[in-house]
Amino acid sequence: MMHVKSESDVTSLAPSSPPRSPKRAVYYVQSPSRDSHDGDKSSSMQATPVYNNSPMESPSHPSYGRHSRASSASRFSGPFRSLSGRKGGSRKRNDKGWPECNVIQEEGDYGDLDGDGGISRRCQLLIALLGFVLLFTVFSLILWGASRPYKAQILMKSLFVDDFYFGEGSDGTGVITKMLTANCSLKMSVYNPATFFGIHVSSTPVNLFYSEIPVASGQLKKYYQPRKSRRIVSIVIEGNKVPLYGAGTSFAASDSSGGVPLTLDFGIRTQGYVVGKLVKSKHRMHVTCPIMIDSTKTKPIKLRQSLCTFD
Repeated sequence: MMHVKSESDVTSLAPSSPPRSPKRAVYYVQSPSRDSHDGDKSSSMQATPVYNNSPMESPSHPSYGRHSRASSASRFSGPFRSLSGRKGGSRKRNDKGWPECNVIQEEGDYGDLDGDGGISRRCQLLIALLGFVLLFTVFSLILWGASRPYKAQILMKSLFVDDFYFGEGSDGTGVITKMLTANCSLKMSVYNPATFFGIHVSSTPVNLFYSEIPVASGQLKKYYQPRKSRRIVSIVIEGNKVPLYGAGTSFAASDSSGGVPLTLDFGIRTQGYVVGKLVKSKHRMHVTCPIMIDSTKTKPIKLRQSLCTFD
């Protein structure tokens, strides 16, 4: 039943109530929710109030709680929207009404990548070091093999006899025997054929033997000889009152018949530093030469190269 107020009622109520502002115009924007693909569009549409921009017409409460949350959730795009739009799927919501989203897991930790990079660098350094050592070893072997043919060449020149005489005497124990005193100088030529390294030349004791008895001895002083060079060296060989014992009789007979047969025996050692002291080239040579010495002659004795042996 309709109740119509009279004019007197309206007039009586007017002064007691404050004047009301004009009715605000409210607009609703409908945005589809993530479940809009389920076929029930009427139930999934959410209304979001939009007010005029005038300050006088702005509402005292600009949002409506659950409706604004729903409209904000409906405006998500990208992978969340595509996942929620699956047919027949339903999204779980938390206690605040927001949909729960899956978190994309990272493939790995950046710390693991840094660790792998460190191991890789160490491996690269180790490989580079091993490669350098291998290349240096191969290079050194090549140089060592190339230096092997360069053996020092020995040319026997002459033997100059300063003193060579014998007589009666006694040894340290008082035994009477023939005693020999000799002072000689041996000359020979040493040639270094190496093209890329010098050599250090030395010798074993240089001995003069008579019937396996060393009657004089000397030593070559060690020296350095540059590459592709030749040098004539001199070795002093001497013996002082060397007892001959049983060989004294044959020694005296040989000397009176034109000469005493002696044997010159020594060894030559050469060492070349091809790559510093890391790669060395070593050679040894054993030299043996027969010599006939006449105590009555003082001229130098020429040594025949063909009669000498070089081992």
